[in-house]
Amino acid sequence: MEMVILDKEDAVDWVYRGEGAANLVLAYTGSSPSFIGKVMRIQKSQRKGKSRVNENEVLTAHERLLWREYKELMVWPNREIVQQLYVKHVMSPLLGPQHVDAGMRVRVTKEFLLSVEKNVTCRRPACRIDSSQVDVNRDSVLIISDHSVFMNGPVKGGPCITVEIKPKCGFLPISRFIAEENAVKRTLSRFKMHQELKLHNQEISEYSEYNPLDLFSGSLDRICKAIEALYATPQNNFRVFLNGSIVFGGLGGGAGSTTVLVGEAFEDSLKDVIKADDGMCKTSFIQLVAETVYSSGVLDQLLEVQKLDAYDIEGAIHAYYNIISQPCMVCRELSKDKLSNRHTSLHSIPLEESLKIVKDYLISATVKDCSLMISFRPMVDGDVLSESSHSTVYLGSTKQVFEYKVYFIDLDLKPLKKMEDYYKLDKKIVNCYCQMAKTEHKR
Repeated sequence: MEMVILDKEDAVDWVYRGEGAANLVLAYTGSSPSFIGKVMRIQKSQRKGKSRVNENEVLTAHERLLWREYKELMVWPNREIVQQLYVKHVMSPLLGPQHVDAGMRVRVTKEFLLSVEKNVTCRRPACRIDSSQVDVNRDSVLIISDHSVFMNGPVKGGPCITVEIKPKCGFLPISRFIAEENAVKRTLSRFKMHQELKLHNQEISEYSEYNPLDLFSGSLDRICKAIEALYATPQNNFRVFLNGSIVFGGLGGGAGSTTVLVGEAFEDSLKDVIKADDGMCKTSFIQLVAETVYSSGVLDQLLEVQKLDAYDIEGAIHAYYNIISQPCMVCRELSKDKLSNRHTSLHSIPLEESLKIVKDYLISATVKDCSLMISFRPMVDGDVLSESSHSTVYLGSTKQVFEYKVYFIDLDLKPLKKMEDYYKLDKKIVNCYCQMAKTEHKR
């Protein structure tokens, strides 16, 4: 833990960058060498008395059992520090330390958090303000490097362009525990089905053609198709930053379809980085991102970790009830004709096996929900790589060489209690999609 304590007067140096369901992200604009090139993650609390599964508590007894092999997680009485150590000791070895930044925790006063809350309100999307606020009862925040810049790039005047992608689940489940009436899960991506539920609940205004299976396919053409679909309908899955400032996509509430005006503004913002003919910068940028994803193979490891979920939630939920030593609510709901030996057999496996199934499922849930940040810096003759862990990619359409770096972010530890929520959401997604399909079939 750093000895620095951020107080009320420091809040003015931190500006709103964006947010997800659980955290606000702020970027540093001040002059302190300790924070230049850094961003801050501040946890949020839910309004109207809704808490996020005891986020203020340390690991529960069952969670301590689940993660006990990681002794570093066991000694801290603070869940925020445990979250950081989870990234360092669990996710970093799985995804590669060169692509994971665990960051550091810095202490803050309540006055600092109250000032931040006041300062950022005008920048936050209305839907986020309605549901959440800065959690002013925290005593520390997470500081990580700003992966939307190269420290030896924009600071010295050179341009840097960064794309942030939320890839989502990149494989189709094949678990034998998937019920026959849910067989559609084996043939359609989770993302596609979830779009129907989000449309039904008016969480999005239009359908995205993005297919994560394309992004993870290992085919350059399909990867390019996936990036184009993300560009066409970014929602909260695709953002672009120029020298650390957002130039495309939503700040925290998602973005609808890309209009001609938005496209023209984005095209204009790329001109200092992509040396393409007029009107071709966006196309070249999409090619650059696709080529980097394809040649780096960075998603291969992510997919491998996602596939730790070998049982699907329909199997893992039974192991969850074994761990918490409670009667299985899922088995209770299933009628006798649907309750198979497969389900009952899961309740007779050793506790160690149940722990492994659920632990692997939660690790997989983390990486199905993380984001990928790829930053690019055009190189000129005489340039050398700024870091030994960075690589280069050649963009044939503009004959440019780019240095790039890749980081995974938002690698949060998922609470064990969320297993029940995952099961309920899975049922909602499949039921909504199947109802929609029936309606379409009758037309």
